[in-house]
Amino acid sequence: MNKFATLTLALGIALAGATLPASAQNTTTEASSEQAKVIYHINDSKGQALSALRNMRNQLDTDPKAKIIAVAHADGIEFLENDYDDADTVGPLISGLASRGVQFEVCEITMKRKELTKDDFVMEAQFVPSGVVRITELQNKEGYAYVKP
Repeated sequence: MNKFATLTLALGIALAGATLPASAQNTTTEASSEQAKVIYHINDSKGQALSALRNMRNQLDTDPKAKIIAVAHADGIEFLENDYDDADTVGPLISGLASRGVQFEVCEITMKRKELTKDDFVMEAQFVPSGVVRITELQNKEGYAYVKP
């Protein structure tokens, strides 16, 4: 490559880099005006539920318009069961978050495997045929961000 071609390439790269921050800033401004849509994926109640509930509360405190859906499957459905060991701790958080629009969705495949019925769950629980399929739909078809506490 000759000197002229090298200088032209270097100038092009420098100019492209100089315009990038301005365009990135416009994208950030536009995105911040849209409602945030977030999935919280919970598959381990003991290790994730309390942290996830607190994260959801913090997110809504910072961004009250955020649309949050908690999808629970496998061992993650336990915190939504009526007889959960830490129900006294998570119950008020679940109720408070539900009153702020958070949806709590339980995987029916897991329910069947554990021989549970809808009556075994807190009144805020909603039910989906498959937790994993629901997460995939929310991400791919509806543009939800994914959080794994």
